[in-house]
Amino acid sequence: MPRAQPKPREPKRSRPVRVADEIKGWVVERGLQKGDRLPSETEMIARFGMAKGTIREAMRILEAQGLIVTRTGPGGGSFVGEVTSDRARALLGNYFYFKNLTVSDIYQLRRLLEPELAASLAGELSDDDIAELEAIVALYPEPARDDEEEREQHVASLKFHARLAEFASNELLGFLISFMAQILSDLTIYRRLYAPQNIELWRQGRMHQLGVIDALRTGDAEEARRLMASHMAIAQDHMEAQEAQVMKRFIAE
Repeated sequence: MPRAQPKPREPKRSRPVRVADEIKGWVVERGLQKGDRLPSETEMIARFGMAKGTIREAMRILEAQGLIVTRTGPGGGSFVGEVTSDRARALLGNYFYFKNLTVSDIYQLRRLLEPELAASLAGELSDDDIAELEAIVALYPEPARDDEEEREQHVASLKFHARLAEFASNELLGFLISFMAQILSDLTIYRRLYAPQNIELWRQGRMHQLGVIDALRTGDAEEARRLMASHMAIAQDHMEAQEAQVMKRFIAE
Protein backbone atom coordinates (compact mmCIF):
# COMPACT_ATOMS: atom_id res chain seq x y z
CA MET A 1 0.00 0.00 0.00
CA PRO A 2 1.56 3.34 -0.98
CA ARG A 3 2.56 5.65 1.84
CA ALA A 4 0.61 8.85 2.22
CA GLN A 5 2.57 11.86 1.14
CA PRO A 6 3.22 14.35 3.93
CA LYS A 7 1.45 17.66 3.55
CA PRO A 8 3.73 20.48 2.48
CA ARG A 9 4.54 22.81 5.31
CA GLU A 10 3.24 26.34 5.11
CA PRO A 11 6.06 28.88 4.85
CA LYS A 12 7.01 30.23 8.22
CA ARG A 13 5.92 33.82 8.71
CA SER A 14 8.61 36.28 9.65
CA ARG A 15 8.68 37.89 13.08
CA PRO A 16 7.75 41.39 11.78
CA VAL A 17 4.70 39.92 9.99
CA ARG A 18 3.58 38.18 13.18
CA VAL A 19 4.07 41.39 15.19
CA ALA A 20 2.12 43.38 12.57
CA ASP A 21 -0.80 40.97 13.10
CA GLU A 22 -0.52 41.39 16.87
CA ILE A 23 -0.64 45.18 16.51
CA LYS A 24 -3.75 44.91 14.29
CA GLY A 25 -5.39 42.69 16.89
CA TRP A 26 -4.48 45.12 19.65
CA VAL A 27 -6.00 48.04 17.69
CA VAL A 28 -9.25 46.12 17.11
CA GLU A 29 -9.51 45.00 20.74
CA ARG A 30 -9.32 48.59 21.92
CA GLY A 31 -11.80 49.85 19.35
CA LEU A 32 -9.39 52.41 17.91
CA GLN A 33 -10.70 54.35 14.90
CA LYS A 34 -9.24 56.18 11.95
CA GLY A 35 -7.06 59.05 13.16
CA ASP A 36 -6.47 57.69 16.69
CA ARG A 37 -2.87 57.96 17.81
CA LEU A 38 -0.87 54.77 18.34
CA PRO A 39 1.66 54.33 21.17
CA SER A 40 5.18 55.60 20.62
CA GLU A 41 7.91 53.29 19.35
CA THR A 42 9.31 52.95 22.88
CA GLU A 43 5.88 51.95 24.19
CA MET A 44 5.46 49.46 21.34
CA ILE A 45 8.80 47.85 22.16
CA ALA A 46 7.75 47.43 25.79
CA ARG A 47 4.19 46.33 25.00
CA PHE A 48 5.09 43.65 22.44
CA GLY A 49 8.48 42.68 23.85
CA MET A 50 10.28 43.02 20.54
CA ALA A 51 13.44 44.74 19.36
CA LYS A 52 13.31 48.19 17.77
CA GLY A 53 14.09 46.82 14.30
CA THR A 54 11.23 44.31 14.47
CA ILE A 55 8.73 46.96 15.60
CA ARG A 56 9.83 49.34 12.86
CA GLU A 57 9.51 46.67 10.18
CA ALA A 58 6.06 45.66 11.50
CA MET A 59 4.94 49.29 11.35
CA ARG A 60 6.28 49.60 7.78
CA ILE A 61 4.22 46.55 6.81
CA LEU A 62 1.07 48.09 8.30
CA GLU A 63 1.78 51.41 6.62
CA ALA A 64 2.20 49.70 3.22
CA GLN A 65 -1.18 48.05 3.79
CA GLY A 66 -2.74 51.44 4.50
CA LEU A 67 -3.65 50.47 8.05
CA ILE A 68 -1.48 53.10 9.72
CA VAL A 69 -0.34 56.58 8.73
CA THR A 70 2.93 58.12 9.91
CA ARG A 71 3.32 61.88 10.21
CA THR A 72 6.49 63.80 10.95
CA GLY A 73 7.02 67.15 12.61
CA PRO A 74 5.12 68.71 15.51
CA GLY A 75 2.19 66.55 16.51
CA GLY A 76 3.56 63.72 14.40
CA GLY A 77 3.60 60.03 15.14
CA SER A 78 1.73 56.94 14.01
CA PHE A 79 -2.04 56.95 13.63
CA VAL A 80 -4.72 54.45 12.69
CA GLY A 81 -5.34 54.64 8.95
CA GLU A 82 -8.14 53.38 6.78
CA VAL A 83 -7.98 51.18 3.71
CA THR A 84 -10.29 52.83 1.18
CA SER A 85 -12.63 50.71 -0.92
CA ASP A 86 -10.75 51.83 -4.05
CA ARG A 87 -7.46 50.61 -2.59
CA ALA A 88 -9.00 47.34 -1.41
CA ARG A 89 -10.47 46.68 -4.86
CA ALA A 90 -7.14 47.48 -6.51
CA LEU A 91 -5.23 45.09 -4.24
CA LEU A 92 -7.79 42.34 -4.72
CA GLY A 93 -7.78 42.99 -8.45
CA ASN A 94 -4.01 42.40 -8.50
CA TYR A 95 -4.60 38.99 -6.93
CA PHE A 96 -7.04 37.97 -9.67
CA TYR A 97 -5.08 39.54 -12.53
CA PHE A 98 -3.34 36.28 -13.47
CA LYS A 99 -6.15 33.92 -12.44
CA ASN A 100 -7.68 33.72 -15.94
CA LEU A 101 -11.18 34.64 -14.76
CA THR A 102 -13.95 34.08 -17.27
CA VAL A 103 -17.23 35.88 -17.86
CA SER A 104 -18.98 32.79 -16.49
CA ASP A 105 -16.97 32.98 -13.24
CA ILE A 106 -18.02 36.57 -12.66
CA TYR A 107 -21.69 36.10 -13.57
CA GLN A 108 -21.99 33.07 -11.32
CA LEU A 109 -21.72 35.53 -8.44
CA ARG A 110 -23.45 38.48 -10.07
CA ARG A 111 -26.60 36.40 -10.67
CA LEU A 112 -26.73 35.48 -7.00
CA LEU A 113 -25.95 38.85 -5.44
CA GLU A 114 -27.24 41.65 -7.65
CA PRO A 115 -30.94 40.69 -7.58
CA GLU A 116 -30.78 40.67 -3.77
CA LEU A 117 -29.11 44.07 -3.72
CA ALA A 118 -31.80 45.51 -6.00
CA ALA A 119 -34.57 44.08 -3.82
CA SER A 120 -32.98 45.46 -0.65
CA LEU A 121 -32.84 48.98 -2.11
CA ALA A 122 -36.44 49.15 -3.31
CA GLY A 123 -38.12 52.17 -1.71
CA GLU A 124 -34.91 53.07 0.16
CA LEU A 125 -33.29 55.52 -2.27
CA SER A 126 -33.78 59.27 -2.27
CA ASP A 127 -34.92 61.26 -5.28
CA ASP A 128 -31.32 62.41 -5.76
CA ASP A 129 -30.10 58.79 -5.73
CA ILE A 130 -32.66 57.81 -8.35
CA ALA A 131 -31.75 60.85 -10.46
CA GLU A 132 -28.08 59.84 -10.29
CA LEU A 133 -28.86 56.35 -11.61
CA GLU A 134 -30.99 57.85 -14.38
CA ALA A 135 -28.13 60.17 -15.33
CA ILE A 136 -25.83 57.18 -15.78
CA VAL A 137 -28.31 55.39 -18.07
CA ALA A 138 -28.69 58.66 -20.02
CA LEU A 139 -25.02 58.33 -21.03
CA TYR A 140 -25.96 55.63 -23.57
CA PRO A 141 -29.35 56.67 -25.06
CA GLU A 142 -28.56 55.21 -28.50
CA PRO A 143 -26.59 52.20 -29.76
CA ALA A 144 -22.87 52.77 -30.23
CA ARG A 145 -21.70 53.92 -33.65
CA ASP A 146 -18.25 52.33 -33.49
CA ASP A 147 -16.05 50.10 -31.32
CA GLU A 148 -14.70 52.99 -29.27
CA GLU A 149 -18.17 54.20 -28.36
CA GLU A 150 -19.18 50.60 -27.65
CA ARG A 151 -16.32 50.34 -25.16
CA GLU A 152 -17.38 53.56 -23.44
CA GLN A 153 -20.99 52.34 -23.19
CA HIS A 154 -19.92 49.03 -21.64
CA VAL A 155 -17.90 50.84 -18.99
CA ALA A 156 -20.70 53.34 -18.29
CA SER A 157 -23.25 50.52 -17.98
CA LEU A 158 -21.09 48.80 -15.37
CA LYS A 159 -20.83 52.11 -13.48
CA PHE A 160 -24.61 51.87 -13.00
CA HIS A 161 -24.09 48.63 -11.04
CA ALA A 162 -21.09 49.96 -9.14
CA ARG A 163 -23.08 53.02 -8.05
CA LEU A 164 -26.02 50.87 -7.03
CA ALA A 165 -23.60 48.85 -4.89
CA GLU A 166 -22.49 52.01 -3.08
CA PHE A 167 -26.05 52.49 -1.83
CA ALA A 168 -26.03 49.08 -0.10
CA SER A 169 -26.58 49.05 3.66
CA ASN A 170 -24.69 45.73 3.75
CA GLU A 171 -21.14 46.92 3.14
CA LEU A 172 -19.81 43.45 2.32
CA LEU A 173 -22.52 42.91 -0.31
CA GLY A 174 -21.87 46.35 -1.78
CA PHE A 175 -18.11 45.80 -1.89
CA LEU A 176 -18.39 42.42 -3.62
CA ILE A 177 -20.74 43.75 -6.28
CA SER A 178 -18.67 46.88 -6.95
CA PHE A 179 -15.53 44.71 -7.18
CA MET A 180 -17.18 42.43 -9.73
CA ALA A 181 -18.25 45.45 -11.77
CA GLN A 182 -14.65 46.67 -11.72
CA ILE A 183 -13.05 43.40 -12.81
CA LEU A 184 -15.69 42.88 -15.50
CA SER A 185 -14.95 46.39 -16.76
CA ASP A 186 -11.21 45.60 -16.80
CA LEU A 187 -11.88 42.27 -18.52
CA THR A 188 -14.05 43.96 -21.12
CA ILE A 189 -11.29 46.44 -21.97
CA TYR A 190 -8.16 44.31 -22.07
CA ARG A 191 -9.86 41.36 -23.82
CA ARG A 192 -11.80 43.70 -26.14
CA LEU A 193 -15.13 42.07 -25.27
CA TYR A 194 -16.88 45.18 -26.57
CA ALA A 195 -16.03 44.31 -30.18
CA PRO A 196 -17.91 43.67 -32.36
CA GLN A 197 -20.75 46.01 -31.45
CA ASN A 198 -23.78 44.33 -29.89
CA ILE A 199 -27.00 46.30 -30.29
CA GLU A 200 -29.13 43.69 -28.56
CA LEU A 201 -26.94 43.79 -25.46
CA TRP A 202 -27.33 47.59 -25.39
CA ARG A 203 -31.12 47.37 -25.87
CA GLN A 204 -31.74 44.68 -23.27
CA GLY A 205 -29.32 46.18 -20.76
CA ARG A 206 -30.76 49.69 -20.96
CA MET A 207 -34.35 48.45 -20.85
CA HIS A 208 -33.68 46.35 -17.74
CA GLN A 209 -31.79 49.12 -15.97
CA LEU A 210 -34.62 51.58 -16.53
CA GLY A 211 -37.07 48.97 -15.26
CA VAL A 212 -34.98 48.43 -12.14
CA ILE A 213 -34.96 52.18 -11.51
CA ASP A 214 -38.76 52.30 -11.73
CA ALA A 215 -39.05 49.40 -9.27
CA LEU A 216 -36.65 51.09 -6.88
CA ARG A 217 -38.64 54.31 -7.08
CA THR A 218 -41.98 52.61 -6.37
CA GLY A 219 -40.57 50.33 -3.69
CA ASP A 220 -41.44 47.09 -5.53
CA ALA A 221 -38.77 44.74 -4.16
CA GLU A 222 -39.95 41.63 -6.01
CA GLU A 223 -40.04 43.44 -9.34
CA ALA A 224 -36.58 44.89 -8.71
CA ARG A 225 -35.27 41.39 -7.93
CA ARG A 226 -36.96 39.86 -10.99
CA LEU A 227 -35.71 42.50 -13.40
CA MET A 228 -32.17 42.39 -12.09
CA ALA A 229 -32.12 38.58 -12.28
CA SER A 230 -33.33 38.77 -15.90
CA HIS A 231 -30.77 41.48 -16.66
CA MET A 232 -27.92 39.33 -15.29
CA ALA A 233 -29.02 36.22 -17.21
CA ILE A 234 -29.33 38.05 -20.54
CA ALA A 235 -26.08 39.97 -20.02
CA GLN A 236 -24.23 36.72 -19.25
CA ASP A 237 -25.47 35.10 -22.48
CA HIS A 238 -24.36 38.08 -24.56
CA MET A 239 -21.01 38.53 -22.81
CA GLU A 240 -20.16 34.82 -23.09
CA ALA A 241 -20.92 35.05 -26.82
CA GLN A 242 -18.60 38.07 -27.06
CA GLU A 243 -15.92 36.15 -25.16
CA ALA A 244 -16.24 33.19 -27.55
CA GLN A 245 -15.78 35.49 -30.55
CA VAL A 246 -12.66 36.96 -29.00
CA MET A 247 -11.23 33.46 -28.52
CA LYS A 248 -11.95 32.65 -32.18
CA ARG A 249 -10.12 35.82 -33.26
CA PHE A 250 -7.21 34.93 -31.00
CA ILE A 251 -6.91 31.40 -32.41
CA ALA A 252 -7.21 32.68 -35.99
CA GLU A 253 -4.42 35.16 -35.41
